[in-house]
Amino acid sequence: MDGKEMEKFRQQWRVEITGRNRTSRGSATGLTCDARNSSKKRCKRALGPGYHGDGEAEAGGGGGPRALGPEREDNEGSEGGRAGWKGGGSPSQGGDHFYLAGSLLEGRTSPLRDRIEAESRRRRGLAIAGRPGSRAAACGTLWGRAAQPSSSSKREDLLDQLINDLNEINEIPFFDIDLPYELALRIFAYLGKTALGRCAQVSKTWKIIAEDEVLWYKHCLKEGYQTKADIGDFVCWKAVLRDSLKKEQTLRANWKNRIGAASQLQYDVGGILCDAHSCNGMVVSGYTSGDVRMWDISTWDSSALYLETSHSSAELGPQPHISFVRINSTIAVAAYKGGAVDIWSTVLAREPVHHYQHSQEIQAIAIASDSAVIATSSGYQVRLESSDEKGYWRKAYQFELQKLVSYLQLVPHALNTDGSQPLVAAAEDTVYLLNPQTEPKVLHSIYGNTVTCLDVSINRVACGVKSFGWIMSDGNKVQVYCLQTAQPLATLGNSAGDFTCVNLRDSPPYLAVTGNKDRRVRVYDLRTSKAVISLYGHQLGVSSVQMDDWKIVSGGEEGLVCVWEQRMGTKLWEMHSRHPVRHLHFGAHKLVTANIPDEKCPRGASIMDDDLTAHRRHRGIIYVYDFSVDKSAPVLPICRSSYDEDVGYSYNIALSMPYDQIK
Repeated sequence: MDGKEMEKFRQQWRVEITGRNRTSRGSATGLTCDARNSSKKRCKRALGPGYHGDGEAEAGGGGGPRALGPEREDNEGSEGGRAGWKGGGSPSQGGDHFYLAGSLLEGRTSPLRDRIEAESRRRRGLAIAGRPGSRAAACGTLWGRAAQPSSSSKREDLLDQLINDLNEINEIPFFDIDLPYELALRIFAYLGKTALGRCAQVSKTWKIIAEDEVLWYKHCLKEGYQTKADIGDFVCWKAVLRDSLKKEQTLRANWKNRIGAASQLQYDVGGILCDAHSCNGMVVSGYTSGDVRMWDISTWDSSALYLETSHSSAELGPQPHISFVRINSTIAVAAYKGGAVDIWSTVLAREPVHHYQHSQEIQAIAIASDSAVIATSSGYQVRLESSDEKGYWRKAYQFELQKLVSYLQLVPHALNTDGSQPLVAAAEDTVYLLNPQTEPKVLHSIYGNTVTCLDVSINRVACGVKSFGWIMSDGNKVQVYCLQTAQPLATLGNSAGDFTCVNLRDSPPYLAVTGNKDRRVRVYDLRTSKAVISLYGHQLGVSSVQMDDWKIVSGGEEGLVCVWEQRMGTKLWEMHSRHPVRHLHFGAHKLVTANIPDEKCPRGASIMDDDLTAHRRHRGIIYVYDFSVDKSAPVLPICRSSYDEDVGYSYNIALSMPYDQIK
């Protein structure tokens, strides 16, 4: 239908409806004219000379018409809409329809309710008229019913408004308004991948807009693709993200069903595993023999890279045990018994690039997540080492505290101009914020309340506090502080057991996951300071935890690794090993766990024994799970046969009932 035919249709429709209105108004006016004149005469006789017949009285006159005047004005639309059929007109002639349309257009939700209210007011007026001394009210009621204004102009306005409203409705084919395509793309650009997929199911028009290459090109840039050549042979940009969404769904299903490849990182001649750490696809481990090994699990290179020790540490005689190992994408660090520290480059490997010595045993060590900065504590001393742009190492700063340091954490993504980095140190019952550029700050200090765990995010620090003495009834808690203001933000938990681990850095915003000696894993909301999830599944205390937006992975002292679903609060699967889980870290595709024994010199592994290597059950083990690889059990050829072939395999064994092949 073109523009001329549409305009002609509208004109015919307007003429037809207007003609019906005039017919209904004529019949109603002829029947109500005499009633109006007679009602005015009766009101004038009742109210006296102060009444002029226009619905108003003089000063000091009767109050009936004045009181009913506003009510007449408020009900003008509804009463006027009923004038076409009250005086004898039929509702089928159009008056009732216009009253309903007028009620809806004026914003009234129920026209029938207005009719009931008007009828009740009319009945109340008749009841008052029947009482003695109520002649004014009776005349006022008669006047309110008889003096109804003409509604022809009102109906024409309603008709125009109805036509304008119908023009804005896109569902009617001949009243359509097109939105510019560029504006629609601008609106859809704020939607994510999932929302675009849902919008594509609304209508054909929305499907065309939601599948535009411009929108999916922007999402591809967010995914890390720079040019079309990086995407490969995909013809359309949306195919890339659809493929990535499919991979994400498959990856999540593999996590839930424990489908993937599992491998063990072992070093048999190294003795007993002392410590392990992983970051960005790199794994480092230290043993009682003093050896340090490094693996690159991103390329699935099963062979360990040997890291040589420095000459100064080798001159001490027998190689000391490893105390701590740490690694990031740039450097690997190992701390030995006796206070020696070696640093290797993950690119050059083999020989250490830096070495320094403490005078006492090392109690704690920390490494930056994205830079060549490390911090070590020995006795009352905290030492910060960093590397400049040219690769030269230097002692950035040295702090002297009054208590023995037990935990160290570097503040992530807070590198100073001189190459140093702020760090948080927990010393017995006090937590310090140490920054080379400012004076040390005390974040937390309660006498007798020992700090049991520590973790730091970009702007927050969380520490588990053990209750002691006269405040033991309050229970153990986790205190959260702001790094910028050094003010407390939240107090989490009230448990009888000690908090053994807390993860604030890897958790979603405003959430923190904790592990406790009472064998429970709890997730706290920092905004309400309440536990939103409480999981129970370990036989002993929880030693390490980590969570993301949908799952929680926890490790226990009994060697159990549990994977939980956050929304349902149920355990998906678990893996068990002999020794406690001291390290646990997972990314999108891989999970790394380290079961490290507490006893480093078990019976039967001394130097006087015939076999110097420790038994396998005493060594400890590192597991790597890759959920991006489908290593499910293959289907045997005999299970893939159909009715067409009655031979299972090459031995010509006939099948009495061949397996079905679903096509």
